[in-house]
Amino acid sequence: MLLARIAALQAENHQLADRVVKLEEELALARLHRFAPRSEKHVDRLFNEAEQAADEDDAGSETNNIAELPDTGLPPVKNTTGKKRGRRPLPANLPRERVEYDLPDDQKACPCCRDQMHRMGEAVTEQLHIEVKAKVLQNVRFKYACRHCDRTGINAPVVTAPMPTQPLPGSVATASTLAFALVHKYVDGTPLYRLAQAFERAGVPVSRGALGRWVIGSSEKHLSRIYDALKLRLRSQPLIHGDETTVQVLKEKDKKATSTSYMWAYRSGKGSHEPIVLLDYQPGRGQIHPQAFLGDYRGIVMSDGYTAWRTLERATHIGCMAHSRRRFVDALRARKKGGGPPEQALRFFDQLYRVERQARDGIPEKGEPQADCIRRFRQQHSVPILNALKVWLDDMAPKVLPDSKLGDAVSYTRNQWEYLTRYTGDGSMPIDNNLLERDIRVFVTGRKS
Repeated sequence: MLLARIAALQAENHQLADRVVKLEEELALARLHRFAPRSEKHVDRLFNEAEQAADEDDAGSETNNIAELPDTGLPPVKNTTGKKRGRRPLPANLPRERVEYDLPDDQKACPCCRDQMHRMGEAVTEQLHIEVKAKVLQNVRFKYACRHCDRTGINAPVVTAPMPTQPLPGSVATASTLAFALVHKYVDGTPLYRLAQAFERAGVPVSRGALGRWVIGSSEKHLSRIYDALKLRLRSQPLIHGDETTVQVLKEKDKKATSTSYMWAYRSGKGSHEPIVLLDYQPGRGQIHPQAFLGDYRGIVMSDGYTAWRTLERATHIGCMAHSRRRFVDALRARKKGGGPPEQALRFFDQLYRVERQARDGIPEKGEPQADCIRRFRQQHSVPILNALKVWLDDMAPKVLPDSKLGDAVSYTRNQWEYLTRYTGDGSMPIDNNLLERDIRVFVTGRKS
């Protein structure tokens, strides 16, 4: 009985210790998320080389996990010249307005001999001048009537000159005003109440309700038709990026304001001649939403590991390498001393992205398509790195805590391995979903505002 009790307490102690490790990682990441820079390029700021050297004995088993990157003959990185400092010249296509400054007549005499000076040249500097002006368009429609019919008592109709079709009939807003409001709301992320305040400062009182009617009316009468046309074009593309992000909607029917909805995002590939980005609001995150949007799409779908995307049965699925790398970044940031296995894993990812940068700049052989050139480059350099990374992951899997950040990163990468490595077989496939994530950033900015 005593031995069994001791064994049970030891097992409970191990569980609590694992729980403490997980909570410490969550706390460290929460602090970094709140106070530290979020760029993933500077993950080594947590890595103290001197501290690690002093604690080599404590590192123990971790030092045995270091794997050397395979030498694939990848050319060295060329040194790039830094950006030129100084102010960039103003665009040449902007109209120029000449503003001249001259000396008063009593200052045009030479300070030495008092003889009259002549103008020898001019000094020209340029400034950027932007002003927003509001004006009222008076739509004057001339009316015509027949005097002959008036004299003879014939009741002839009065003919009024027609106006062009207005975007919102009965509204005081012109097409330019509607575009101004829509760009500020959806591109710049300006809430309508702030836009109403901006109109007020300009001396144009426009209520928030009127702005809302402008936005909704424009969407229902015009933008929805453009959206539907772009959706058809997007579904004909050979490659589609897909992702989703959270959003909260106030006063939505049958939903609390604190509940979470989702904005599903879709984008055409980088090499597409028709760059299209579409957002699709849905109240949930179920698989029915991408299925309804893409239908029986048979092309390539780039997404993260969320299973809803994988339910598109007729599509070819590829995984996002950046999502996998991001998990190892979190594992590194959660460590007290940095370094270790997460740092080793990031070396593999950095080498893979180095291959991608050089593959894009590669010169195809005579008559070879660019996609075939990229595929050949990946087969030579990326595949050996991926093989070495897979061996390292399989070796690490039984040695890490499953609930830790490192365990989550290793497990995710191994589970998604088939999708993560599929890009090496096709030069037109991207390595990650960063292209769409950059486009979603505009929406995220508006959401925060």
